[in-house]
Amino acid sequence: MALSTRAALLLKVCFLACYVTIPSLAASGDFLQCLSANIPTQLVVRPSSPSFTSVLVSSIRNPKFFTRTTVRPLCIVTPTNASHVQTAVLCGRLHDVRVRVRSGGHDYEGLSYRFERPETFAVVDLSNLRAVRVNRRAATAWVDSGATLGELYYTVAKAAPELAFPAGAIRGGGGNFGIVLSWKVKLVRVPSTVTFFNIRKSVDQGAVNAVAKWQTLAPALPDELSIRVIVSRDALFQSLYLGSCDELVTTMSRLFPELGMTRADCREMSWLQSTVYIISGDTKTPLETLLNRTTSLSTFSKNKSDYVKKAITKDLWEKIFPWFNNAGAGIIILEPHGGRVGSIADASTPYPHRSGVLYNIQYVAFWTGSGTDAPNWISGLYNFMEPFVSKNPRGAYVNYRDLDIGQNTVVGGITSFESGKVWGEKYFGGNFKRLAVTKGKVDADDYFRNEQSVPPLVSRK
Repeated sequence: MALSTRAALLLKVCFLACYVTIPSLAASGDFLQCLSANIPTQLVVRPSSPSFTSVLVSSIRNPKFFTRTTVRPLCIVTPTNASHVQTAVLCGRLHDVRVRVRSGGHDYEGLSYRFERPETFAVVDLSNLRAVRVNRRAATAWVDSGATLGELYYTVAKAAPELAFPAGAIRGGGGNFGIVLSWKVKLVRVPSTVTFFNIRKSVDQGAVNAVAKWQTLAPALPDELSIRVIVSRDALFQSLYLGSCDELVTTMSRLFPELGMTRADCREMSWLQSTVYIISGDTKTPLETLLNRTTSLSTFSKNKSDYVKKAITKDLWEKIFPWFNNAGAGIIILEPHGGRVGSIADASTPYPHRSGVLYNIQYVAFWTGSGTDAPNWISGLYNFMEPFVSKNPRGAYVNYRDLDIGQNTVVGGITSFESGKVWGEKYFGGNFKRLAVTKGKVDADDYFRNEQSVPPLVSRK
C-alpha cells in the first residue's frame, strides 16, 4: 500500500480519524504485512520479539492491568515520525484492526494498551516522539505527545529559566477523534525564586478546622499562591508561592493564620526544583529525576474523583477523617479551583467543571497482593461522599479515568450515544453532546474507540 510522505507530514497535529473505513476480511497477518511494507521492521514489536514484554510494560504503572488474562496487542508500533503513525491507522482501517494510542501521561485504567474484552488490536506507542521545542521569545513550546510532564518541565526550564508550563491546564476532550502527535502550549513567566511549604496538621492540632476553612479560602487566593491538601490520618497542606518566603509568611499570617506558618516552614528554590520537591520532599533530589521514565509494577492502585461546589461542614469533616483509620485506607487529594480555571466559561472548552467549583477531590487507594481492604475502602468512602459533592450529574475528572462510572456499549459496530452519556456527562457535562457531534463528523464509523470514548452522534436529515 503506497503512502504519500507529503500527506503524512502535512499536518503537525495529525488528526487521522477522517479516513474512510474499507471493509476487509483480511487476517491479522495482512495487517502486519501492511505495516512491514511501510514501517521499518525494528519499529514494529511483535509478541515473538524478546523485547515485546519490556516495551509493553514500559509505562504500565498498575499490575492489575498486566496479568495472564490481560488482552495483549497484536503488536506495538513505536513510530519515529508522523508517516509511521499514519501507516498504522491506514493499515488498521484497511484490515479491521483497531489501534490504542499510548503517550507520555498516566493512564489510570490502562485503556492505552489493553481492551476490557477480547479484541484484535495494536498499540501505537509514541515514546519515541517526545521532543520539546521551546520558543523563548514567544513564550511557547511545541511538545510531542510522547513526552512526560517531567521532560516538559525540565526542557523548558533549561531553555528558559524564566518560563514554565502550568500543569493542570485543563482544556481538551481526550483522545476520541484521532492521534495528536504534537501540542503547542503557552508558557507562563515565573520568578527566579519560588517558595514551597509542607505543613502537616493532625486532628488534635486542628486539621478539621484548617481543612474546613481551606475549602473557601483556596479558590480565592492571589494568583501567585496555590495551596492543596492531602488528607490521610492527618492533613498535609502543600503550597507553591511565586515569590519569597518573607512575602509568603506575611500573606499566610493574614489569610490563613490557622496553619501557624513560620519562616522555618519555607523552602526557597527555583520553579524547576519545586516540581521535584513536591514529589520527593528533599531539596537534594537531582533535577534529572524528572527525566526518569522507569515505572514499577509493585503496587496496585485505584483512583476516583469528585467536585465540591458547596463547602463541606466542619461536622462532616469530623466524620470523614475516621475513614482513614480503616483497613486499607488510602488518601484523598484536594486541588483548588477558582483562579484562571474558574474565569473561563463552562462551555468554552470541553472541560466543564469551572463556575462555582471550589475544588476537586482525587481518591487514591494502594495495595499489594490480592487484598480487598483498599478497594473496599475507596468504594465505601466514595459512596459516603455522594451527598456532599456535585450532583445531576455527579462530576468526575476525565484525567482520573474511572470505569466504575460507566462503560460504552457497542451496537451494530458503533458505540451507542445513550451508553456514552452515562459516563460522558460526568466528565464533560453539557459539552458531551457537542463532542459527540464532532466525533460524528470526523470519525463516524467509530474507529477510534475504547471503553470510555466519545460516541459518534450523526445527524439524520
